[in-house]
Amino acid sequence: MSDDHRPRRRLDSLGIAARAELRPIGEIAEAMGLPEEFVEPYGDGVAKLDLAAIDALADRPRAKYVLVTAVTPTPLGEGKTTTTVGLGQGLQHIGRRAVIAVRQPSLGPTLGIKGGGAGAGQSQVVPMERLNLHLTGDIHAVSAAHNQLAAQVDNHLLRGAPSGLDPARTTWRRVVDIDDRSLRSVVTGLGGSANGPVRETGFDITAASEVMAALSLSTSLKDLRERMGRIVVGWTGDGDPVTAEDVRGAGAMTVLLKQALRPNLLQTIEHTPALVHCGPFGNIATGNSSVVADLIGSRCGEFLVTEAGFASDMGAERFFNIKCRVSGMTPDAAVIVTTVRALKAHSGRHRVVAGRPLPDEMLAESPDDVLAGADNLRRHIGIVRRHGVPVVVAINAFDTDFSSEHDAILRVAREEGAKAAVSTHVADGGSGAADLARLVEEATDEPNAFGFLYPENISLTAKVEAIATEVYGADGVDISPQAAKDLAAFEEQGYGRLPVCIAKTHLSLSADPTLRGAPTGWRLPVREVRLSAGAGFVYLICGTMQTMPGLGSTPAAEQIDIDEDGNTVGLY
Repeated sequence: MSDDHRPRRRLDSLGIAARAELRPIGEIAEAMGLPEEFVEPYGDGVAKLDLAAIDALADRPRAKYVLVTAVTPTPLGEGKTTTTVGLGQGLQHIGRRAVIAVRQPSLGPTLGIKGGGAGAGQSQVVPMERLNLHLTGDIHAVSAAHNQLAAQVDNHLLRGAPSGLDPARTTWRRVVDIDDRSLRSVVTGLGGSANGPVRETGFDITAASEVMAALSLSTSLKDLRERMGRIVVGWTGDGDPVTAEDVRGAGAMTVLLKQALRPNLLQTIEHTPALVHCGPFGNIATGNSSVVADLIGSRCGEFLVTEAGFASDMGAERFFNIKCRVSGMTPDAAVIVTTVRALKAHSGRHRVVAGRPLPDEMLAESPDDVLAGADNLRRHIGIVRRHGVPVVVAINAFDTDFSSEHDAILRVAREEGAKAAVSTHVADGGSGAADLARLVEEATDEPNAFGFLYPENISLTAKVEAIATEVYGADGVDISPQAAKDLAAFEEQGYGRLPVCIAKTHLSLSADPTLRGAPTGWRLPVREVRLSAGAGFVYLICGTMQTMPGLGSTPAAEQIDIDEDGNTVGLY
């Protein structure tokens, strides 16, 4: 790529999305081969899909299944959703029928630092404003179901806890879909006995809710109902689990989630079908869109392209070891998104701060800086390869890049045995991702030896150690005394065969966000363990990770408004 013709990245994504010509959503469904009876329009450009389509389409050939993941990102993100959209459009551009599946953005990052999750430039899911702000209300339904259970738990305690639930060992918290650090730790029940029992608890962001994870992993309404019933809300004085079924909360929760279980159908700017469903974060939750969306999408095209949150050590590891165990589907190839700025950041020579412009020296031409941070890319290629999946590296091009820097990344990828391409999908849409699409198509025809990182029958501690050492590159694991006690109790209670989900920083392969590149000589600190029996995994919290984010000094919400004509402005 000539430096004089580098892609323009500073585009008005909201303006581009507003000018996009949407096709009737029924036409998008028809192009997927979805019969009309499975499609319920939700206003212009959005529809809900009936889960009956899963069985109705089961005899069709299964699409090639492509996962999009990334290197360890800068605080600004490297463009996984954008690349997922661009790749879907790129496959259409080279004559292949493609469907993409992405998560629904949470209001937390949309109104916080990260912004929306619809993509960017000419590679967006539209209608962009609806996608980023409420969509069909699925995330609100998760909040309502989660908090309804919390209310029933407190009422159960007030009525004498016939299940034997110990107030001091009640673990079910509340959630809200907003970044609000002041709610991390709260005391409820103040103001007298009529207001319920006084106890310490707190809030998580809805994307970290076990209900959100369970929704994303459910395969049917019946399965969802069973998962809600298995949720553990606390423990008796003897250490026995008390479930949502025990406090008679699971039924109402399932009713509140009934519509939310149905995937949402939208389209990209170039009319590639886009399934948008569920929104678990990649650093503090499972980080993947829903199983039911993939089960439908895999029968509606030649390729199904989905993304996993943050880097391959985060969302992709959970995709491989949690989501694939549930769905029974396995990937044919994986795309690792990288950028020049990410690898420069991993050189340790530059400091990137969310919400602030990149430092001038980081924008200067320096393939040496790229190569100095390339061990991070090498590690992520190795993580995907460890799971037996062919790898394609996508260089998400920015207008501040230089061709010499792209060449450095291409060389590293090829040295690691991975295919690689520069992609200009943000500026050029599907045509800019055509080279990437061709390489992905080739990769899906390569031998595939997919395998899980660990078997179900080893201990929970051994599973954590496998992820820490083989994925993160740690020397070992340091588990707090209380966390070790909880892990032993979960094993004794029959939860030992569950997979594990590790919450840690997304800004490093380690648990320390300041450690760049591919750090060595460190150990993973596990400070807390939670049981997510309904979702079907054991949840470990490492380092200083918080399950309720806070707003930055200049949150995106400060720029969002409406103009004199009632149009949204400032959303990105």
